[in-house]
Amino acid sequence: MATLVLADHDLGQLAPATARVVAAALQLGAPVDVLVAGDDVDKVAAAAAALEGVARVRVARSAALATPSAEAISALLLKLAPEYGAIVAGSAAVGRDVIPRLAAGLDLMPVTDIVAIHAANRFDRPIYAGNAIETVVSNQTQQVLTVRASAFRPVGQGGSAPVEQVDAGGIAAVTRLLAAHRTESDVPDLATAQIVVGGGVSVGSAEGFKLIERLAHRLGAAVGATRAAVDAGYAPNDWQVGQTGKIIAPDVYIAVGISGALQHLAGIQGAKKIVAINTDPEAPLVKIADVALIGDLFAVVPELIEELARLGVGGRPRAET
Repeated sequence: MATLVLADHDLGQLAPATARVVAAALQLGAPVDVLVAGDDVDKVAAAAAALEGVARVRVARSAALATPSAEAISALLLKLAPEYGAIVAGSAAVGRDVIPRLAAGLDLMPVTDIVAIHAANRFDRPIYAGNAIETVVSNQTQQVLTVRASAFRPVGQGGSAPVEQVDAGGIAAVTRLLAAHRTESDVPDLATAQIVVGGGVSVGSAEGFKLIERLAHRLGAAVGATRAAVDAGYAPNDWQVGQTGKIIAPDVYIAVGISGALQHLAGIQGAKKIVAINTDPEAPLVKIADVALIGDLFAVVPELIEELARLGVGGRPRAET
């Protein structure tokens, strides 16, 4: 039987993580369909159809699906479930809310936060705050899964999957969205960025955090922050990296003024290379870093930005405000 992937989308755009979830779903060895649930989602469906490896895109239009209601989406998936051997979503806000509801409706045990797929019923997932990797064998007749998108390389573009409509009649939302508060940013998406520059509470202030943003802008990187920095008001909540924030797996993670608390380390385990800038050579993150720059961040980071500019790396840094 085929696999169904729940597309993640926002503001009429397909989330980059969906291409990674499709890559994971293809490893299950069955044809992959993508479900786009929403109201005005023509552009999202077209973007999903262009992903390599997608067999077809199924579009469910309903006013109840105009906002990501977990109740409405799980009800829709329950209707479609008999057609599929596996249903997969990203391990993000929507997937974490929808998949447990779906699994309960199907009387199945979900396998969540998968970071590797060995077979159609054998998966790796982190446990103990990422300190160990558990291999799970699920012999259920149907799989209900969430995957950590950052752990998988995205599929390419160039697909031409057919798009078909799905009857969303009878689907109702029991919750109503009152307001959405967004952080405007022109930096790459943190969850899927290839380079991330993270700042810790040692940056000292929201004004000081602009130094982290300047380095990220120079490198074309996303900006991350520790929970302590977010709690202190130095950075917005959606920049938080860690066990209680976003899980990232960039090619390069530059940690500025971050000691390396356990919950933060759990969020960066997928990073391929770690560069630590810190005054403390004994800090936990410094000890596991591939490159460590020992010194005051307010001296090291400006010098690093200046050297990158001299070498012609990246564009003009943002003006300080």
